Amino acid sequence: MMSLVERTLPNCISVLIRVLLTTIIIILVLASSSQFVISSSFAISPPNMATRMGREAEALLEWKASLNNQSQFRLSSWVGNNTCHWVGIACNNFSSISRINLPDFALKGTLHTLNFSSLHCLISLNLSNNLLYGTIPSHLGNLSKLIYLDLSGNHLSGRISFELCQLTSLHILNLHENNITGSIPYQLGKLHLLNELNLSINGLTGSIPVSIGNLSNLIILFIYDNKLSGSIPHQLGNLTSLRMLSLNKNILIGSTPASIGNLGNLTRLGLSANKLSGSICHEIGMLGSLVFLNLAKNNLSGLIPTFIGNLGNLSFLYLSDNKLSGPIPQEIGKLGSLCHLTLFSNNLSGPIPTSIGNLTNLSILSLSENNLWGPITSSMENMKHLTILELSMNQLSGNIPLEIGKLKLLTNLMLFTNELNGSIPLEINNLTYLQYLGLEENMLSGYLPQNVCIGGSLQNFTGYHNYFIGSIPISLRNCTSLVRVRLEENQLTGNLSEDLGIYPNLTYIDLSYNNFYGGLSQKWGQCQSLQSLKISNNKISGVIPPELGRSTKLQLLDFSFNRLVGQIPKELGKLTSLFLLNLGDNQLSGSIPLEIGMLFDLQSLVLSTNNLTGSIPKQIQGCIKLLNLNLSKNKIRGSVPTEIGNMQFIQILDLSENLLIGKIPQQLGELRSLETLNLSHNELSGSIPTNFGEMSSLTNVDISYNCLEGPLPNNKAFSEASFGALRNNKDLCGNASSLKACPSSVTRSKNLGEKRKNKVVVFFIIPILGTMVLSLIVVGIFYAFLKRLRLRNKINSAREEQDGNMFAIWSYDGKMVYERIIEATEEFDSKHCVGVGGCGSVYKAELQPGQVVAVKKLHSMQDNRIANAKAFENEIRALLEIKHRNLVKLYGFCSHPRHSFLVYEFLEGGSLKELLSNKEEAINFEWVRRVNIVKGVADALSYMHHDCSPPIVHRDISSKNILLDSEYVAHISDFGTAKLLKPDSSNWTSFAGTFGYTAPGNIFFPIGMLIPL
Repeated sequence: MMSLVERTLPNCISVLIRVLLTTIIIILVLASSSQFVISSSFAISPPNMATRMGREAEALLEWKASLNNQSQFRLSSWVGNNTCHWVGIACNNFSSISRINLPDFALKGTLHTLNFSSLHCLISLNLSNNLLYGTIPSHLGNLSKLIYLDLSGNHLSGRISFELCQLTSLHILNLHENNITGSIPYQLGKLHLLNELNLSINGLTGSIPVSIGNLSNLIILFIYDNKLSGSIPHQLGNLTSLRMLSLNKNILIGSTPASIGNLGNLTRLGLSANKLSGSICHEIGMLGSLVFLNLAKNNLSGLIPTFIGNLGNLSFLYLSDNKLSGPIPQEIGKLGSLCHLTLFSNNLSGPIPTSIGNLTNLSILSLSENNLWGPITSSMENMKHLTILELSMNQLSGNIPLEIGKLKLLTNLMLFTNELNGSIPLEINNLTYLQYLGLEENMLSGYLPQNVCIGGSLQNFTGYHNYFIGSIPISLRNCTSLVRVRLEENQLTGNLSEDLGIYPNLTYIDLSYNNFYGGLSQKWGQCQSLQSLKISNNKISGVIPPELGRSTKLQLLDFSFNRLVGQIPKELGKLTSLFLLNLGDNQLSGSIPLEIGMLFDLQSLVLSTNNLTGSIPKQIQGCIKLLNLNLSKNKIRGSVPTEIGNMQFIQILDLSENLLIGKIPQQLGELRSLETLNLSHNELSGSIPTNFGEMSSLTNVDISYNCLEGPLPNNKAFSEASFGALRNNKDLCGNASSLKACPSSVTRSKNLGEKRKNKVVVFFIIPILGTMVLSLIVVGIFYAFLKRLRLRNKINSAREEQDGNMFAIWSYDGKMVYERIIEATEEFDSKHCVGVGGCGSVYKAELQPGQVVAVKKLHSMQDNRIANAKAFENEIRALLEIKHRNLVKLYGFCSHPRHSFLVYEFLEGGSLKELLSNKEEAINFEWVRRVNIVKGVADALSYMHHDCSPPIVHRDISSKNILLDSEYVAHISDFGTAKLLKPDSSNWTSFAGTFGYTAPGNIFFPIGMLIPL
């Protein structure tokens, strides 16, 4: 928004004022100085004049020769000694050069070859907006009579030299927009005659010298867009003639000095984009001449002062991007001259004051990103000149007032992310100049405005996540100005092939999650600027038009969850900019086109849940950047192509529920980035390649329902895989809990004389049997005695083992682990309690040094029954079947009349709710970590919903049930309300979950809780 405001700043007014002031200054100064020059030249004799003219010409010609060829061509009139007729040169009455005026001549070179000592009568030097480079030469300080110096808009570098500060006759010094570095010299304060000082848009550092306060004649002071630091010196209050002060875009800190109130002539004050803090300076209210006030992008806090209403001449007020709080004062309505008012990105609260309707000259009003509540005031109808109205990202409620339809000059109307409800008033159709209309993330219902693009200017139209019904507005059919459209997650309907047209400027459109029907129009191929086309989760039927391949700028194409039929057109291979192609959950048939391999930038390819046949084309290896390949739930035959092993960046590979045969290619073991592998429900045979043990990134595998045999690879993903991920194979073995151990390979030599061996056995069998009988008698005597002693020793040795893993013995001595938990929690003493929930309390238990677990003890009823036995069983059933890095790990459980509990891994980061509730921790909660948490939860939910058989629905995803480890990795916990879905049957249940986190008919993870307002 700030960039938009900056583009609309009243530059014409400020420039006009500056030009007028500068012109008056130059006329007065040059008039008086000309008399001085003329009078001082009377004593010059004709011979000396000719000599002087020769020296001046020689100096300029030497400088001309140092410039590049194009520059010399532009100065082609510079020949001979008669400099007064040269372009850009003006002379006084005695033919001495008094002015050099060469702005915008594209002169390229340095100033070092220009002998300024020969130009002793020069009073004005203007070389602005050229291509000059290098440092400002120190001998420029020899121009003692110089009044006007403008070197702005070049590429000059280096520091401001001390010699420049010797030009004590200077009235105007303009070094704007160069590459000058270093600090502002203190000696600049000696230029007492200066009226204008412009050092803006450079790389100046250090603090603002207090000596600037000595420039009592200064009218304009521009030092914006540098790297100046420190505080604003209070000595600036001495510049009582100052009319324009701009210190924007620096690194200034501290508060605004109270002495600023002395600048009674000030009309423009710009202090934006610094690090100023504290409240808005009270003395600003004394600046009655102020027309322009910009304090945006600082750290200002406190209330907007009521004295702001005293600034009756104010036309432009920018206070956005601060930390201002409290209500918008009613006194703001006194600023009848105000044209721009931006207060966005603060912490303002309360209703929008009705007095704001008094600002009848206002053209820009932005109150977005605050905590404003209540209705949108109907008094806004008085602001007839309003072109931009931004009220988004607040807590505004009620209906959109029909009075907004009277603001006929509106180009931008932003009302998104509020709590607005009701239908859109028909009067919105009167806004024929609309370019941007944002209505998304409210509770609006009814129909979209049919004439929203009647003026043919609409570019951005967003209304997603509402309850709109009906069809797409008829005026959109021929709205060729459209650039971006987002209407997803509504209840819209209509035939898309008839309701939409051709949009040459459209780059993004999302119509997903609606009830649209009809076919895909061939017209999409004529939208040459289109980059993203999303129409998923609708009722679209018919075939994918081959003409779509003409829209070659497409980067994202999502037609998933529709009713599309026919083959995937090979023309899609022309969309070489695609990075996401999702055609999943349709009724597509035929084989995967070979041309898919031409999509070199593709990162996600989802063709799952269709009727695709044929084999996986080897050409798919051309998608070298692929991260996600999902071909599951089709009828694909043949073997898994070895070429997939060349796709080194792939992270998710799902080929499940097809008709694949043959062995798993060894080349898949080279996929070092692979995290999820699903080959289940196929007819794969043979053993799993041993190099799968080297896939360190692999976390989830499912190879169930195949004909695989032999040992599992030595990989954690396989050893920790659930029973459901390995079941129904031919003869798998390995160290997974659900499989039998692999037999040892012992080589036995065969005895060639079997007959002789049998005879030996006959002769020795009887003595051996006798010996065995005697041995059994001896063993029987000692067995009863040693049995109890051996058991006692086993328990004692396990307890003495300090460095071992307690849960290594869980499977054969649960009683001992139970006793250690009771001992570690001191009979579940409250001092070990770290959390309390609806079903139980969570305790921290240190079973032995370095091994800490979380124990969830279920609440008991008076008759020693578990208060919520079903939740207890659900949690055990769910967590025994699944394993995922983003799901909390269950070590074991105990069901006992005295104590019933579950034992989990202990996650020291606590819950996401606790983190976000702590203001200090939430502020330091980096965006990278937030995004990783969202990704982790999404991965876990996707695993439970799509990779588990049967699917598991958690039904209570909320911040309190998302636990974090020390690295801020998210783990979903609390499966008490979880449900295992039965395939091929309806799954209706009563409400379960946490209010505020469950949407009607859908389950959404609350992304908003990770976004600080």
